[in-house]
Amino acid sequence: MCASEDNNSFDFFCKCTKNVSLQIVIDMKASFFIAGRLSGNRANSFSRAIMVIAVSSVAIGLMVMVISMAVVTGFQVEISNKVVGFGSHIKIVKYDSNNSFEIKPISVYQPYYPSLSTENGIRHIQMFGVKAGLIKAEEEVQGVVLKGIGRDYDWSFFQDKMIEGRRVVLPDNGITNDIMISKTLSTILKINLNDDVRMFFLSSESMQPRGRKFQVCGIFETGMEELDNMFVIGDISHIQKLNGWDEDQVSGFEILISDFDKLESISDHIDTVIPYDQSAESIKQSYPQIFDWLSLQNTNALVIIILMLFVSGVTMISTLLIVVFENVSTIGILKALGSNNKLIREIFILIVSKIVVIGIIVGDIFGIGVCLLQKHFSIVKLPQESYYMSEVPVMMQFWHVILLNLAIFASSLFVMWLTSMAIAKVSPMKTIRT
Repeated sequence: MCASEDNNSFDFFCKCTKNVSLQIVIDMKASFFIAGRLSGNRANSFSRAIMVIAVSSVAIGLMVMVISMAVVTGFQVEISNKVVGFGSHIKIVKYDSNNSFEIKPISVYQPYYPSLSTENGIRHIQMFGVKAGLIKAEEEVQGVVLKGIGRDYDWSFFQDKMIEGRRVVLPDNGITNDIMISKTLSTILKINLNDDVRMFFLSSESMQPRGRKFQVCGIFETGMEELDNMFVIGDISHIQKLNGWDEDQVSGFEILISDFDKLESISDHIDTVIPYDQSAESIKQSYPQIFDWLSLQNTNALVIIILMLFVSGVTMISTLLIVVFENVSTIGILKALGSNNKLIREIFILIVSKIVVIGIIVGDIFGIGVCLLQKHFSIVKLPQESYYMSEVPVMMQFWHVILLNLAIFASSLFVMWLTSMAIAKVSPMKTIRT
């Protein structure tokens, strides 16, 4: 069509388009060629050291960001899992304004139990009972909450938390006096495995406390001292007898979900399924102070990321200015030969982009490497009484690393583009003369 003699205007347009496209390709090749020669011939130049510093700055900044996000994410997930292990993701109880551990009972025969566990996003549903009391050893007394469990209890949380003994085994018929206590309670009360202990409970029918004798069958440790000091795990039948409940009455139901991010939406859905006289309470509502504290860790990570991006930006500005000023004569010659400011800016942006890409690769290698070492070998330890865990937790997410790479590359590219405007002020006459 471009060769048609009947359409001269279109033929002219095609030739112009072809010339423009060819010019763009030539400019791109020239930019890459000159950038490659300038960046590859710096063995004895001052900017060589500056470039090494720039690569190190980008690499260290990205490494710190990757490690920070992995630690913050791991910390949030680990603490959340420990809190959920004691209280589940969602709790269904009788609707009541009373926030104590003396909960009004509900029947175990509910239309949603156990069929609710088959719904999308819900992993398990189980009955539970709670009753506050006092546990007494030979010389010490400690206020605790007896958490009663049934045969439908999910033991996955305690699989790696048991340090002595075994879990509570519920018989098919009758009742067991076995209980599990935390290592913290064991130390405070000087109670050992297989020791007999007495617990005392108040009844609404009588002001006289009622005592029960239990035997310690297992000792666990979660690291959450507040919860370890509070809960004792035992048979739900004891709570039913102490409260005068029927065998089909429980304090409520605990629900475990598959995805913590969907906690609120699943909790709202459960509210529409359960009867009007019952309420669904998420773990965030039960322990708001813990999850508010965890959400603050996102702010800390964001501050670190912003600071690292700022440091990388300042480094890119310094690097580009040094490279430009060291090659002022080269810029003058290129302008004298007819090169425009856009082409020259592209040359120097390509030079510094190479630095950023190398820095990102090095930063990823070291950042991910440090996280993997910590995850598999637990090199960095923590005081468990202060941080609820004995080593620094790490949890890497692929999309976190990708976003951090894009953020540092985009911010560096933007800073380089702004700084490269200094090239427009370089005069060919002055630079060639000097």
